[in-house]
This record gives sequence, structure tokens and C-alpha cells, in this order.
Amino acid sequence: MLLEKIKTPGLSHLSYLVGSGGKAAVIDPRRDCECYVDLARSHGLEITHIFETHRNEDLVSGSAILKAMTGARVLHGPNAAGDVAYADTAREGDEFEIGQLMIRVLETPGHTDDHLAFVLHDTEYPDGPVGVFTGDALFVGDVGRTDFYPDRRREVAGLLYDSLQKILALGDQAILYPAHGAGSVCGSGMAEREFSTLGHERANNPRLQIESREAFIDFKLAENHYQPPYFELMERLNLEGGAPAPRVARPRRLSLPELEGLEYDHLVDVREPLAFAAGHLPGSMNLPVGMISAFAGWFIREGETVALVASAEDQLEAATTHLMRIALDRIVGGYTGVVPAAAQGKDMNTIPTIGTSEVENRLRSREQNWTLLDVRDADERSQNSIAGSKHIYVGELNERYRDLDPARHYTLMCASGMRATVAAGWLASRGFDRLDVYLGSMGAWEASHD
Repeated sequence: MLLEKIKTPGLSHLSYLVGSGGKAAVIDPRRDCECYVDLARSHGLEITHIFETHRNEDLVSGSAILKAMTGARVLHGPNAAGDVAYADTAREGDEFEIGQLMIRVLETPGHTDDHLAFVLHDTEYPDGPVGVFTGDALFVGDVGRTDFYPDRRREVAGLLYDSLQKILALGDQAILYPAHGAGSVCGSGMAEREFSTLGHERANNPRLQIESREAFIDFKLAENHYQPPYFELMERLNLEGGAPAPRVARPRRLSLPELEGLEYDHLVDVREPLAFAAGHLPGSMNLPVGMISAFAGWFIREGETVALVASAEDQLEAATTHLMRIALDRIVGGYTGVVPAAAQGKDMNTIPTIGTSEVENRLRSREQNWTLLDVRDADERSQNSIAGSKHIYVGELNERYRDLDPARHYTLMCASGMRATVAAGWLASRGFDRLDVYLGSMGAWEASHD
């Protein structure tokens, strides 16, 4: 008997392979799905079923691709936003045998209308379920977001509350298997830990401590969530069925003359923020490898082409993999020679960094034609902010940069300076040239004002 969790870094996506008696099932596979076949066959298992907990918004589902590879049956919930072309519909109470294991379907709408949970039973131990795959309804330390149906906000928040009660009724012994861990855009309060039980969550999950259905609904309506443009692309592909991932994750290696001779929509520097700030190719923006999954979908649109700049080949490969998982993979090539290019006299742009004392001086003197621009999310800013600063969430600069004056001087800040550098890089790529970054940002400000 086998139960393996497969984690996708960046997206913090969790998928699962369960198997018994020569059969296996996959829950919520990602687009690059050869790993499931390899793992199943290494244990002498054949994948016969693929279960989708819901229509994913933040990554391309691998279900259609895995179905083509294995012939497995795909099951998806009712009330989808359209015809899920590659799946059959599973409904409340349906049961599927995987050797000694049995998977039973619960309809759990709220996060999405088509949301399902899959309850795992060991038929040799019939007293209660062993675990439950909860998708984006229940996480370790948090619950799913309910902002995808703005015209039905109260209704869907109430549906999630009801679905959570249905899941909790499975019993405190059931192990929780969510579809995401900490760092996912699908929740803001997830624990770093990726293991729990329903009993532990009942006792400790803050969202499950809310006393009434109405109070829970009010809490959900007060949450702030952002929906990057690529969510719409994911929703469409996850109805149609996404294409297989590129077989080679490394982009074509480019020399500097080749890079300068190419046409592309975005030049994306995937090095760390301080390296980017110290020197980068003119026209490039900064999306560090570890931040691509969170922010690429704000700035890169479907069909747009990308050239990558990195420090090393492994960065190019990692960046390509992250972009492929959200279907932004029209990558024309990759370049790894920023430092040698600078040594050969190639002109580089820089983004200066400043400290707390300089920010204080500018605020105190009310420096003309200068703005301290806070790019954290709304929840962070509501907890603490610097008087006199302006707020635009980093992702929303994808369009709202047009509201800013390129002739004005902007200091970008966030919690530490990481997202601020992403924001500054985007503005620089749009023609803004009076920029600097508050190094340490809110963390440094609070440390100096204790």
C-alpha cells in the first residue's frame, strides 16, 4: 500500500499518489506529470483513476495529459464553469476501489462550485475514514478563499462553511491531505507544517474557531485576495485540458549578440534582487526564481514571449519549469553572462538602495516630486504602514503603472525589499528611471522605531 505526497515548489501545490493491489490513483496532478507514472510503476502499480478536487486557478492541471499517458479515468465535480472535456462527473456518495483502498466522494462547494473532497477508506479497517483529500476547502491552519464569485459572495462563503462541517464530521482521526501548503496564493494563513488531522484542525485552525455561520461569512467577506490575470488562462485550460509540458526544461542558450538580436515581449532577469539592483541589462524586469510562481502571472500575458537572464544554467532551468507550470512558456532563450558583459563594457542599469535614515529625511523634509510607494498587500498595510506613503499592490502595477508619473521619483518598499525590487524592475522596464528601493523596508522601519 502506498500514499505519496508530491510537492511542487513555488506554487506550494500538493498532489498525491495512492495505491494498493496493483492499482493507483492520482489526486490533483500537475502539468509535468511523468513523475506520477514513474513513481507508480516503481511500486508495481498502474494508474487507473485521476481525481480532481476542483478547477484549479493557479496552475495547469495535468489530468488530461496523465489520462493520455495512462488511459486512466478522470473524475471531476458537478457544476463546473463549463464542460470539463477530459473528465467524467463524480457526485456525492460515488465510490471507487483502488485495491484495498476505497475513495468516496463528498461534494464540498464554496471555494469553487465544482469542489469535491475525496474520503480515503481502508476496507480492512471499516470503523472510519483514514483520511480526506480536501483540495482548497481546508488547509493546515487555514480554509479556502471564496472570492471567485463576486456576485454571490455571501452565498459561496456560506457554502464553504457548510462544506467544512461536512468534512469535520468525518471524525478527528482522519488525516488531512490538502492541495496546497504555506506560500500558495490560495490562502494566506497556512501553517508551515504540511501534516495534520481533522481533530487537530478542529482544535487549532483559527478559521474553524469562528463561532457561527454568519460570523464565518462576515469574516470571509472582509478578506483581501488578489486575482492575477493568468488565473483566467488556468481556468480555460483546465476545462479544455492543457497541452503536455515541454520535454526539455532548459531554454536555448543565447550569446549576448543573439539576445540583442531577438524580438521578445519581456526580458526577465531571474537573479536575486540585490544582484539585479546592482546591475542589469537595460529593459529587463526582475522576477527571482523563487518569486516567479507568485508574480509572473501578473506581468506576462498569454502568448507573450520571454527571454530569460540568469546567473547560471540551473536558474534558467528552474525558471523555465515554474513558467511552464502556469502555461507562460513561450521562452525564446536564456542568457547567463551579465557579469562578463559588464566587464566587457556593456552598459548596465542599476537601481539604488537607500536606508531608513534617508527615508526619514525625505519624509521629514517633504521632498518635492517624491513618493514612497508601498507595494505590500492590503492586509499587510492594514497592520502597519508609514505615514505619507502611497499604496499600490505589486501585482496591480501591471496596469496601474500607467497612473504614475514617470518624471516623479519613487522609492519602492515592501516588507523586506524583495517585492519592492520586483516592482522597481517592472517600472524600470516601462521607462521609469527615477527609482530606488528601501532596503529592509518595513522590517527595517519597525526595527528602528521600537
